[in-house]
Parts: sequence; structure tokens; C-alpha cells
Amino acid sequence: MPDDALQFRRPDGRCLPDVPAPTAVPADPVGALRAQHEAQGLPLHARTACPEWLGERLDVGWAIDVLHPLATRAVG
Repeated sequence: MPDDALQFRRPDGRCLPDVPAPTAVPADPVGALRAQHEAQGLPLHARTACPEWLGERLDVGWAIDVLHPLATRAVG
């Protein structure tokens, strides 16, 4: 590296490494993702990320029973 080149340093004085080369992107990235998802058996569609929650209140008792492993164990 030439002496007049710009260098970025960490707070402890060590030089930051150079930026790695960008990863290769397929010519059709959307098609590549779709093919990968299909190969993995992921049925993704326009509503995949839409929740089924309609705004109802949380059933705290149910949530504790489901999420806490000791909540459903028999005592004794």
C-alpha cells in the first residue's frame, strides 16, 4: 500500500482489513431464489409473510402453557 493511501484503523490502532470482493450474483437472482426454495420444499407466495392474527387479545394462560416447559409438567 502506498504511503499516501488512506487507511482506516480500529480504536486500538490496528488497520481495518480491505473490503472483500462482492459475492457473485446470478443473472436472474429472483429465479435462482425461487428454484432454491422449491428444491427445499418451501411453498412461498405473496401472502407467506402475512400473519393470521386478527388483533385478538393474548391468552396468557395458553401462552405460558405452550412456551414454558415446566408449566405442563406434573408436580411431584
